[in-house]
Amino acid sequence: MTKVLIAGGKGLIGSHLSALLAAEGYDVAHLSRRADGQSPYRTYVWNPSEGSIDPMAVQGADYIINLAGEGIADAPWTAARKEAIIKSRTDSARVLSDACIQQGHRPRAYLAASAVGYYGNRGEEVLPETARAGRGFLAESCIAWEEATAGVAASLQVRTFVLRIGIVLSSKGGALAKMITPAQLLVSPYFGDGQQWYPWIHIDDVARIFLRAITDERLAGTFNGVAPNPERNASLASLLPKAMGRVALSFPAPAFALRLALGEMSDVVLNSDRCVPQRLLEVGFDFKFPELQPALEDILRRKV
Repeated sequence: MTKVLIAGGKGLIGSHLSALLAAEGYDVAHLSRRADGQSPYRTYVWNPSEGSIDPMAVQGADYIINLAGEGIADAPWTAARKEAIIKSRTDSARVLSDACIQQGHRPRAYLAASAVGYYGNRGEEVLPETARAGRGFLAESCIAWEEATAGVAASLQVRTFVLRIGIVLSSKGGALAKMITPAQLLVSPYFGDGQQWYPWIHIDDVARIFLRAITDERLAGTFNGVAPNPERNASLASLLPKAMGRVALSFPAPAFALRLALGEMSDVVLNSDRCVPQRLLEVGFDFKFPELQPALEDILRRKV
């Protein structure tokens, strides 16, 4: 049975991906900071910040998927928090690479997450994978993230796959889960003028992309993990209540107030990234949810 080792397997994407892989007949294992006797997946303990990992974790791992990293919007961006965000991404890659070298093991491929924050704030510019990196901390953290993955590729000489993930739509976490509660109360605010482009993706499609990256060796290098049709923030705010069968008041949260309250972290909601999945379309990936409205309706109906 093909073994897939997932770092960050308990997170929003990781848990959904684990279920898909298990259903497809893969032997799924997780890396976690704590042993978990309740998990349906074999769990190995590691601590990337301390450079420690159960040496058994990488043994026999045909594919390693690294989704580990501190949440980008979980706490204010102090200098210490910024450092922790970057180190959580770079340390995890280094520990996995070192473990493979120490165990004399070479996986078939190393798959890793990145994010569309790589592009910074780009307004109306259409952004395929070949677009240059942007500016700001989001871009800085993604550049460091991807450089760490490049280091794994150089050390292990294996195929690597990097997915620059957009706004993952799920009712179980992330941005959409935070928007559902106000919409239930008949309000659905947008941020700033609402005209910024949001590159979104249904959680099913994120998991399916990683599955495709396991089975298709053409998926090497960097890919945008976004649906083909990005939407403006104001459009997302208006479509969500409709998908819920409700009428909600949509109004702006002023950009200046967000900047005042959140500082630089307001980039998370105010940046505009009109990303397109050019490389995924070129290899014929078939998105189950290319349009936002059906994606929202499916998520709310299935509660995924």
